[in-house]
Amino acid sequence: MIQKVFGLFLALIAAANALKTPVTIYYESLCPDSANFISEQVYPAVNGELQDYIDLIWVPFGKANFTPQGDDVIFTCQHGPDECYGNKVHACAIEHIQTDSNQTESTRESSTLEFINCMMKAGRNFDDNVYPGVRCARESNVRNWENIQQCANSTEGSHLLKKQGEITQNFQNPISFVPTVDFKQHYDAEENYAALTNFVEVSCKYIPKPQPEVCAAYNSAVATTLKRFLTLITYLLLRLV
Repeated sequence: MIQKVFGLFLALIAAANALKTPVTIYYESLCPDSANFISEQVYPAVNGELQDYIDLIWVPFGKANFTPQGDDVIFTCQHGPDECYGNKVHACAIEHIQTDSNQTESTRESSTLEFINCMMKAGRNFDDNVYPGVRCARESNVRNWENIQQCANSTEGSHLLKKQGEITQNFQNPISFVPTVDFKQHYDAEENYAALTNFVEVSCKYIPKPQPEVCAAYNSAVATTLKRFLTLITYLLLRLV
């Protein structure tokens, strides 16, 4: 009986996630623009009003390059070797994060968001020169930091990061700007730059109805602008008659 209830619970979660709008974030672990975008735009939105509406897909690679070498892979990254290691940590976390079952408010998705946000905010500024992975894992209710760290220090981490590189290169090769965001696997350059400063507004264009209340304000603003534009066009046409 318990297994059936648990199975139904998982099915309901899967169904809810299927209704969410997929948003892909292409970023780099030590990129200042990526850190600002994730911490100031994505995190507050998806941790808040858009929590039940957005399904984040993380791709930590950016403008890096990779070369297979035997069983391993060699990487060069825009912000140096430390970023390559950070990208591996992110790739391993995305693959392996497990949450504390006693923390009922945390899901795998929410803990991944919390962990990535914490790591991006830390950047290169490590307290007492201690890598922030263990602290960010603790603060994000991630219970298996040791597994993530082991992955990042092994060929598994290299191959997971290579996979992220292939996803990035299949999207754009080379990628033109980091961070880059696409909505529902649709990329628009103007929307990308708009999302960097107003992630919520662009997200609302892709979230189907019924939308969260925060979208109503943006929809109202768009409608008002359109109404004014049509009024102006009508006025100009009447002047020409």
